Amino acid sequence: MQINSIRDLVVAARSRRRELGLSQAELAARIGVSRQWVSAFEGGRPRAEFGLVIRLLDALDLRFELLDGESERDSPRRGSVDLDAMLSDYRDA
Repeated sequence: MQINSIRDLVVAARSRRRELGLSQAELAARIGVSRQWVSAFEGGRPRAEFGLVIRLLDALDLRFELLDGESERDSPRRGSVDLDAMLSDYRDA
């Protein structure tokens, strides 16, 4: 799924949470935030801290990839960032 807005990200995360059978409270416990934070995120709160959003995606086993605007789907992904490696480095620090 291509994410072009916070709404797209919210829909993808909420769908995955439900697919995994997790309640908002269970997901919140996995990422160390309140259920209210998850609820606000799923409500499209535009000021969600990016680091917490990355933890939420990690808890849902979702991958976040950045591509430059000129990349095409089937072309090599120049300019992509491996957020899994970055998150791993963050955890190890």
